[in-house]
Amino acid sequence: MPLRHPAMSMLLALSALAASPVAWSSYAFYVGKDFTESGAVMIGGTGEEVSSHWLEIVPAKDHDSGETLSAGVTQDASIPGKLLDIPQAPHTYRYLSMSYSDYVGFPAPLTNGGVNEHGVAVRDVWATNRSELIDMTQTPQRGPQYSDLARLVMERAKTAREGVELIGELIEKHGYSTYGGNTHLIADDKEGWVVWEFAGSQGLWAAERLGPDDIRVLYPGYIEDFPTDYQDNPDYMGSDNLVSFAEEQGWYDGSGSFNVFEVYGRQDTEARTGGYKYMTQAELEQAVEEMVPVTERDMMTRVRDPRIADDEAGYGQVISLFGDTDSDLIRAWVAPTGSMAAPFVPWWLGVQEVPPEYGQHRYLTKGAASSFLNPDFQVQEAADFAGRRFKQVMYLTCAKPDTFLPRVTAMLEGFEQQSFDDLAWVETSARTLIEQGERDAARKLLTHYSQTRAADAMELGGTLVDWLTASLDLEGGLRAPEGALINDQGGETVNCLVNADPDKPRDAQ
Repeated sequence: MPLRHPAMSMLLALSALAASPVAWSSYAFYVGKDFTESGAVMIGGTGEEVSSHWLEIVPAKDHDSGETLSAGVTQDASIPGKLLDIPQAPHTYRYLSMSYSDYVGFPAPLTNGGVNEHGVAVRDVWATNRSELIDMTQTPQRGPQYSDLARLVMERAKTAREGVELIGELIEKHGYSTYGGNTHLIADDKEGWVVWEFAGSQGLWAAERLGPDDIRVLYPGYIEDFPTDYQDNPDYMGSDNLVSFAEEQGWYDGSGSFNVFEVYGRQDTEARTGGYKYMTQAELEQAVEEMVPVTERDMMTRVRDPRIADDEAGYGQVISLFGDTDSDLIRAWVAPTGSMAAPFVPWWLGVQEVPPEYGQHRYLTKGAASSFLNPDFQVQEAADFAGRRFKQVMYLTCAKPDTFLPRVTAMLEGFEQQSFDDLAWVETSARTLIEQGERDAARKLLTHYSQTRAADAMELGGTLVDWLTASLDLEGGLRAPEGALINDQGGETVNCLVNADPDKPRDAQ
């Protein structure tokens, strides 16, 4: 979910051309277990938000009877809303997530998802609806929004199917708040699901199962052909009114295929070839298919592609979902900002503490420019920040990408290979300790290893910044800005391409 999906005015007007790039949105990759080298379901993606991102490993927790949580959006959202309190679950599960601080009207901290202790992974992806649905959304709208749903699935679902059912139940009971439509990719070790939640205040949602021989890339999210008898089909789920409401509106005449995208999606674009950034979903799916059997390294390559991972990417993520994995050994690879210029570091759910360099900082955090620091954060804020460090690497690399990008990529991949080389002994040792009843020792091992690699990553980032800066200086590439406007003016953001042309690096001009 982006911090600046296409601006809502653009959504309402549907002014973006189908073939033009759409920025500020999240990617999600799904690869079924028949197509991975390890036999695990694999997911990957980016979160594309401007604001600060930080890593959280949220512990499991018991909650008192009658406890509630706040959900929804405020009056400041593009479609104004009102927050509501919904009942908290008696027990919430441990999960790993990247959080961020700002999407107007959506209270922080926000999340695109992550993975929980039962091996249920979630990714959130924009998916704009047809303008009529957006226009009929009641205000103030009420109900959980995209981040609420992602977090609640991680907190409450033991399987991907349970996560889908939970979203449906929450929408039916509490409503749904939106900026104009959204999807979630939910996966476990057996399957994945694409869940599409619709604007319009009608409680509309649809879900399609992804099996062991499916590959899916969402950007934006989509569902196409859908059986009208979906309630009797184990591969599909949806709201009771999914088909009937479309018929009432004259968007579906009851004959032929019920194509969810054609009925409820944007009417000026295609499901797999429109609304994309620099590569269509179809092209990305083809790129993944060409890698079969897909490894985690392959997925990192796809997530790291400079046509995806630029200044708009807040982080990168790759997760393999195996069956019968001890909860402490569930692993996520996370790059602390756009992975084009940042290394993936392995984090396990057994890690007990996130180092301060990877926690929340004021850099790009909402409200930081208008307030002083809360003293509670002064020690953490005094630490270097991974998000800032690797933004520096990205900005310097993209100053001369023809020269620097291949070398930076090689160094990032070399760093990651060191982690890959260590996985066997780290996980075998931790598993052995757990089997011997030494779970605390296993957690200390995992914590030590992840924190050490995180510190090594920061050191690598510092070395890259020094080298890139010195190289630019020697080549006369250190320059002052020509203008006075430091913030994005709505044009091309920083990337290692030229004019959104993936075949023409910037310094080729």
